Amino acid sequence: MLLIETGLVLVTLVIALFFPQLGSRLFFPVERRLACLARRRRLVVLVVGLAALGLRLALLPILPIPNPVVHDEFSHLLLADTLAHGRLANPTHPMWVHFETFHVNQQPTYASMYYPGPAIFMAAGQVIAGRPFWGVWLGAGVMCAAICWALQGWLPPFWALLGGILAVIRLGTFSYWANSYRGGAVTAIGGALVIGALPRIRRHLRIRDSLLMGLGLAILASSRPYEGLFFCVPIAFALFAWMFGRNSAPPLHILFWRIAIPIALVMCLTAAGLGYYFWRTTGSPFHMGYQVNNENYGVMYFLWDKARPDVQYDHAVMRNYYIGQVLAQHEVARAHPSQSVLFKAAALWLFYLGPAMTIPMLMLAGALPPGFSWKQVSRKTRFLLLIGGTTFAGLALLSCMTPAHYAAATTVVVYGLVLQAMRRLRLWHRRTRQTGAFFVRAVFVICVLLLLVRAGAAAGDARIPEPFVGWCWPDSPLVGRAPVTAQLKTYPGRHLVIVRYKADHPVQMEWVYNEADIDHAKIVWARDMGPTDNAELIRYFSDRTVWLLQPDESLQPKPYPYEVLKSANLFSTAQQTCGAPKTHGSKECPHR
Repeated sequence: MLLIETGLVLVTLVIALFFPQLGSRLFFPVERRLACLARRRRLVVLVVGLAALGLRLALLPILPIPNPVVHDEFSHLLLADTLAHGRLANPTHPMWVHFETFHVNQQPTYASMYYPGPAIFMAAGQVIAGRPFWGVWLGAGVMCAAICWALQGWLPPFWALLGGILAVIRLGTFSYWANSYRGGAVTAIGGALVIGALPRIRRHLRIRDSLLMGLGLAILASSRPYEGLFFCVPIAFALFAWMFGRNSAPPLHILFWRIAIPIALVMCLTAAGLGYYFWRTTGSPFHMGYQVNNENYGVMYFLWDKARPDVQYDHAVMRNYYIGQVLAQHEVARAHPSQSVLFKAAALWLFYLGPAMTIPMLMLAGALPPGFSWKQVSRKTRFLLLIGGTTFAGLALLSCMTPAHYAAATTVVVYGLVLQAMRRLRLWHRRTRQTGAFFVRAVFVICVLLLLVRAGAAAGDARIPEPFVGWCWPDSPLVGRAPVTAQLKTYPGRHLVIVRYKADHPVQMEWVYNEADIDHAKIVWARDMGPTDNAELIRYFSDRTVWLLQPDESLQPKPYPYEVLKSANLFSTAQQTCGAPKTHGSKECPHR
């Protein structure tokens, strides 16, 4: 897909040199109709949101409901399942050591380490429609509508509509925000509400705009608060500078009742809600799930963090992940911070822009008149650049690879900058030809063509691997536990699956994740801890059919009856434990 997109961009550059008028007669009437529609702002927002929802529904035959694959997805789904059961956390299971897994806390409660924002949408989908995916689907539609609404506060109506359409194409259909359970769309909604409310508050002084900004801040605080903090700092300074400015500031009592009180009220409720959530999951309103997970497993998030030699692990695969992959990535980022920053910038560029949406910025740089200076850049553009810069500065302090959803709050910022460049580029004439207008139209055409190519590839069952995650979610072969889960669900009764890895098992391919209510789940997944500990687990689940699964034996592993293999003496004497007792806080593993 990246090669195809690059090829289309190169073809566009060649056509622009010789045939810049190509397609003008076709685009003029379309643009006029879109301009008329764009003036009906509320209708446009609704149309964009419904278009995203409808297009994703239409793609279901070729892009079915996704199965979770990576660690983060299973942890978010655990939280969604917990909320769907009417709880914020689950009691620690007596056999918890068999169920230890990534990004999930087993003590003091059995709960996800993540914030509840994305899981709320998934839980709603599970409760209302029976599948968490429908919450993801709804979130993608709301995100596209929120992006269009936010752009209306910064750009003329036509360009805001164009931004909403691009969001539907690039984010609402094939992106991993709409096809996985990692929560990027929810954070993007929060960022859109905050940045979209800012110009409306300054223009109209309406309480509803202040409440929308407060809601956006609440979503950011409950999804990605760290990145949200860096995102909101310039916005807070701009709002305070306007409120307490000498010339344009309204009377203080109006600012107090229409801006300060509504935002403060929403934020106080958010702080109370998050504090209660932390208290139920960690035992303290000031102790986050991330902190508990870090204490138990020694995760390193920031460049200045140091590895903890005192952390012990019950399972080899978890030690290989934290002491192997996470530590190696952390040390590389510390040793080569500039390369780490460049890699993060490239990854974000690939997802948010790619070659197609980079065209306006590159061509505008060449079309600017001689002597153009920073002072000639509009205040809106400079402010958007400031927000993007501060957010990226916060991301640069992290030692992880920074997936695109970390920066989801800046989605409107990125689209706003692209559209600002397109507005200016549209006015560029080369030798009396409307070359700039051709480039602007070409961006839209390329995005539509890429959407059709991606849909055609999915319909033809063609695999599209990607070296990095771009705007479209790459295909992956049928791996993971979904086929085994589907198979076991057809069998009568309930099941216990004991998973045994080889020493070189890839740490990203995890099988051991469970539902919120482990004891009443149809299938329980557990780690192999050797015959003795396994026997204790089997006695606890004495009413279940017990299976042994060895994922590393084949590409499509199958479960085998545990007792059959045991009687055939096919068990390996090697155990998948690390051999040393592990303590979580003051509680030692009950099996040791």
